[in-house]
Formats: sequence, C-alpha cells, structure tokens
Amino acid sequence: MEIKTVSLIGLGAIGILYAHQLSKALAKESLRIVADRDRIGRYENDGIYINGERCDFYYVPSNEKCTPADLILIAVKYNGLADAVKAIKNHVGPDTIILSLLNGISSEAHISKVYGADKVLPCIVYGMDAVKTGTEMTYQNRGFISFGDFTRGTVSEKVRTVGAFFEKTGIPYEISEDMRKKQWSKFMLNAGCNQATAVYMCNYAGIQKDGPYRALMISAMEEVAGLAEKEGITLARKDIDYWCNIIDGLTPGAKPSMQQDVEAGRYSEVEMFGGTILELAEKHGVNVPVNRMLYEKIKAIEMMY
Repeated sequence: MEIKTVSLIGLGAIGILYAHQLSKALAKESLRIVADRDRIGRYENDGIYINGERCDFYYVPSNEKCTPADLILIAVKYNGLADAVKAIKNHVGPDTIILSLLNGISSEAHISKVYGADKVLPCIVYGMDAVKTGTEMTYQNRGFISFGDFTRGTVSEKVRTVGAFFEKTGIPYEISEDMRKKQWSKFMLNAGCNQATAVYMCNYAGIQKDGPYRALMISAMEEVAGLAEKEGITLARKDIDYWCNIIDGLTPGAKPSMQQDVEAGRYSEVEMFGGTILELAEKHGVNVPVNRMLYEKIKAIEMMY
C-alpha cells in the first residue's frame, strides 16, 4: 500500500502545522481538511496563516460523500474528539490508517471502538513550539511524530507505510517499538509542563530554568511516573530528564496549548491530564498532591469564565 490521500480534521496549532507541511508536498486535492460547512466558511473568509503565510487548503464538508482516505490525521482538542470521530466517517475505508495527534493516553481507544483497532496506530507528537492566536499560527521548532504498533516489539507493514509517506513528504518522524511506554512518557510530560504553565502563565521560559515552576513541573511528572508503575510501565528519572532537555530547546516565549487555552478563556484539556491522573490515583490508592492542586486550580480558573 502507498499513501496518496490524506484527510485531516482539526486546525488548531498542531493541525495547521502538519496540514501546511503536507500541502507543500501533495497535490491540493490529495490533502482534505474536514470540517462542517460553517467552519469552512470561516476558514475561507478569515484565512489560516502560518508564520505570516496564508495557507491554501482544500476543504471538504464532513457530511459530503467522498472516496476513503489512505491516512487520516485527527488533530482536534480532546473535548472535540467524539465529534471528530463522527465527522470522519465518510473518509474511512477498509484500508484507511488513522493517527491521533491528541495528547493523553486514551484517544486511540475511543477511535478503535468506532472504527476498529486494526485501523489505528498509536502516536504522539512532541518538540514543537507552535502558538496559535486567532487565525495566525507561528512556530520555530516543527517537532516530531512518533508512532508504532500497539504490540510491543513489532513494526508492521502499516507502520512502514506511514514511515515511508512521512519520509517522502518531509514530516519529521520516528518509529517506536514500545508505544505504550512512549505515550505514558509524553502523558507524564504534559501533566507537568502543560498544567504548571497554565496555572502560573509562565511560558516555556518559566520551566526552562531552575526555580519553583520547574520544580513543580518535575514533581507532577514524578507522581505520574509512580502511577505508570502501577499500570505496568516503568518510567525513570532519565525519562524526566529527556523531556526537560526537549523543553529547554523550545522558544522561551512560546507556550503549551493549555496555557494558550486558559489565556483565551477556553476550556482546556485538564480532564484528559489531571482528571485522568486523579482517577488512576483513586484506582491504585496513590496520593498525588501536586497534580491534585494543579487540577483544582485550573478548574477554578475555568469556573470564572
């Protein structure tokens, strides 16, 4: 199989980043941006910009019949996942491969319940410093897509197919043979980085230097590592250090998506991070005071909207 057509849903910072890169490598109608008609109208009227350049995307209404896509990229926020899964229905065929670019450790399970686990490859994205304000997205670091199979230690033909496509289109990627650990490791990062910056509005700069915000971030990550152990995933100090090194290379003035949401008065993905952590903590009888504090502070902020 060769990937020739891609459908993408969700034009937040991550969605714009990858849609723009793919639009440079594919024929216009080979990359289909899926949305409802009202949203498409806004995209076309207001424009979508990346580093000052207006994007020229091919839009397809979600209720319009079409040929199945070879690859579907889901790039919505967690709060929009259920609607996005319904919206891509016309784009899913027998051989379609689906990648979820969402944070967290649960989106693949939701997609698999609807379309089957055989169509889904677990995935994380990391290392980008994209910031979206209105219709304008800016970035300096493109980051990576890391993906693989659900089964540890395997590299399937589908994984090789996606790898070959990303190689051809210039998308930075890596193939992992232990995606469950990879997803938990990224979840650990998000719990610390995203929640700490959202509460204290400190941008990446605040967690790149030794001080209270970085210490808080690391403490939150350590709590998640403890929960991962209960779930059969081993995360060590070297995993925390790995993510700290990634963060240290990002643009100091940029900010994670959760901080962007809080600043804009949007409801964040706190349930996907803190909410999930508290559920797992209760399940295993583990105390997670730092994550509980961050969760409660973010919920309190959102109650004021």
